[in-house]
Amino acid sequence: MTKTTNAILEALQQVDAERARRDADPALHERVLALKHYQQERFARTYADLLAQDRYAPAARFFLDELYGPRDYRARDAQFARVVPALVRLFPDDVVHTVRALSLLHALSESLDSAMGQVLASTAVDASEYVRAWQACGRERDRDRQIDLTLEVARALDGYTRNPWLRNSLRMMRGPARVAGLSELQGFLESGFDTFRGMRGAQVFLDAIEQRERALAARLFDKDAVTCVTGPSRSTDAALGQLP
Repeated sequence: MTKTTNAILEALQQVDAERARRDADPALHERVLALKHYQQERFARTYADLLAQDRYAPAARFFLDELYGPRDYRARDAQFARVVPALVRLFPDDVVHTVRALSLLHALSESLDSAMGQVLASTAVDASEYVRAWQACGRERDRDRQIDLTLEVARALDGYTRNPWLRNSLRMMRGPARVAGLSELQGFLESGFDTFRGMRGAQVFLDAIEQRERALAARLFDKDAVTCVTGPSRSTDAALGQLP
């Protein structure tokens, strides 16, 4: 197998290991699920302005549903793992590299969510509890890496919109992808392409993601952040839209 194949499979195995860990601990499972719901709500508040604009709303919604949501991708990932060699063989190299980044992002996000779930006090996740959990876990470099991978996937999808050959290749892959059991991945890639094409230029969107996520990540590890969101003049609801 190629290095890329191994990297994708190892990432999916890491995801399975995190799920098994949480399945063995129902309380941890519930805390992680609450965390995922919180993170999706946080994203919606942080990017409320983009979600309100016709030009950027579909892309923001794509991120909200595909990268920040609490959906269970277990069946999809199991199917995906069985056909990774076919994926690497059939799809263009650019697409394969994007799938690799997506797999690494998936594994890292699940690992971070498990770590956070272990230190959360309960399923009642608010801004102050979220900050405390991040600071208890540490892993600042992993948070930076998570942002890097998110941007890598987004920039790749945006790049596809300027490559007519690649878009045509994706269209031609519909039949083989369906036969190989890759229909969901095919749908993700085509949906991402169409979403980014609809923006007619994604630089403003990408800049907003990078600037806000990096600024908020810096605040997560600021020892004064807990005081900031729990002080008498700040409600948890208001802080929710400002902290990752």
